[in-house]
Amino acid sequence: MNVWSRRLRRFAIGLLGPVVAIGFALALSAVILKISGHDPWQAFRAMYDYGKTRASIISMLNRSIPYYITGLAVAIGFKMNLFNIGVEGQYRLAAVIAAWAGAAVKFPAPIHVLFIIAVAAAVGASLGGITAILKVTRNVHEVITSIMLNTISTGLAAYLLAAHFAQKNKPGDLIIKTKEIPESGWFPSLNGLLSRIGIELPIGSNLQGFIVVAVLLGVAYYFLVWRTRFGYDLRASGINPFAAEASGVDPNRMVVTTLLLSGGVAGLAGLSQVLGFFHRYTIDFPTGLGFTGIGIALLGRNHPVGIAFGSLLFAFLERSAQVLDLEGVPKEIVVIMQGVMILSIVIAYEVVHRLVEIQERKAVVEATHEAPPGMEVAAA
Repeated sequence: MNVWSRRLRRFAIGLLGPVVAIGFALALSAVILKISGHDPWQAFRAMYDYGKTRASIISMLNRSIPYYITGLAVAIGFKMNLFNIGVEGQYRLAAVIAAWAGAAVKFPAPIHVLFIIAVAAAVGASLGGITAILKVTRNVHEVITSIMLNTISTGLAAYLLAAHFAQKNKPGDLIIKTKEIPESGWFPSLNGLLSRIGIELPIGSNLQGFIVVAVLLGVAYYFLVWRTRFGYDLRASGINPFAAEASGVDPNRMVVTTLLLSGGVAGLAGLSQVLGFFHRYTIDFPTGLGFTGIGIALLGRNHPVGIAFGSLLFAFLERSAQVLDLEGVPKEIVVIMQGVMILSIVIAYEVVHRLVEIQERKAVVEATHEAPPGMEVAAA
């Protein structure tokens, strides 16, 4: 079997896990709907019909941006077998500080936007750095540190917003929020570009331009992990840290760098809302994006393309669930589907891992048998 055939087989086996997870989630959701007295086909058809409208597609793309970024942040840690569960706190604290800082300064448009992005990345990276330092100096597991930092970060964000960053509202306005960022700090939407190429959006729809940043992050993640020496050391440390250390890789340096990168990317997850929608941080800011990113990274097998599909799928489910109330179907069925997908993919991962190991052993045996006399040891 040649190299390309083996790669194609491994790709097919790797794709099997997410496909099985999605199929099982749909099947289980259908059973639950049937037991509760609803028609599964009617519910799924209503979700599909509503989700394929142009307004829903724009909403789905906007929703997928923070999901994709948090998925990338989690995946960076996963590639080195590190579990950065602190993405939730990292992006929320980064968003509130970046929004406050962006409203406090005045720069020309491009510099203003870059300043806000830099502040958010720095805040996220600093929280990741705390986790890294405690791990390499005190051997504190990153899950323990990062999950505790989630509580600290969200509490600190709430305190800063209420006590220091909130603007003085007009009488009757009870929503706590920071001052509005000047227009020079807004990230432009893609509506104008789409209009120029003949794509007219529904009234009220606004495709956030930060999707471009998300795509660039995905491209950068791919080249960093799969096309650089650092990425090779990162993956090697995740597969076998002892062998990587024996080959000259400094494990402590890799842990610190990886968690700094993961935290820095996580800090950008809230900026699509800050720069493209609210133009400030408010008490209504989306929460739970970091925990959703964990499931998306698992579903996408830590690959930027897979994470993109996972983000779009979760965004589609959330958007299309809005029509279920009109059909008399509880929209919580979508939450069940998402949870089942995450649980299923964890199980499917282990199955796929074992299948890949079997395929690799077969490949070694085939290479040994196909090798010329005297070369069996070298082939093995």
